[in-house]
Amino acid sequence: MRIAQFALPVLLAFSGAAFAQSHPESHPGGGGHPAGPPPQHGPSPIHNAPEPHGTPKQPIYVDRPGHPNEPHVDPGNHWVGHNTGPGDPNYHLDHPWQHGHFTGGFGPHYVWHLGGGGPSRFMFNGWYWSVAPYDLAFADGWLWDSDQIIIYDDPDHVGWYLAYNVRLGTYVHVQYLG
Repeated sequence: MRIAQFALPVLLAFSGAAFAQSHPESHPGGGGHPAGPPPQHGPSPIHNAPEPHGTPKQPIYVDRPGHPNEPHVDPGNHWVGHNTGPGDPNYHLDHPWQHGHFTGGFGPHYVWHLGGGGPSRFMFNGWYWSVAPYDLAFADGWLWDSDQIIIYDDPDHVGWYLAYNVRLGTYVHVQYLG
């Protein structure tokens, strides 16, 4: 009988932790763009990107009515806005990976809960990150103390990862700070 008295609270504690790791499919999208299920993998590398020249202008990301004017992922794993390739000067880093590589887990099986901060320095699970300066405006609607994100490798921009916001269905380039 004494074992049952101790087992029940332990069982409840573990089930509560499991419940807190909610599934991203259960969260509605924001901003009029239903997020839907998260992407199964990151974007494919860009092989034929146009050569950047002149002053970079802010592109338009609305690919159809009702979609946000910011980088987002459409059904079928189409990463709208990830098309500039490795030569994009907006994502050049003089010292890529200067804080090391992130090894915490990638893709939809690893949903991370933001734990505070802001776009210049935020954290989850004891790891710190920073949003790319070029992408700061795309993170305006993020809830830095509660949103769920998924990290993907960026196949084109050395030193950057892609943080997909489950609630909004949008993403930004992020740098791992350690």
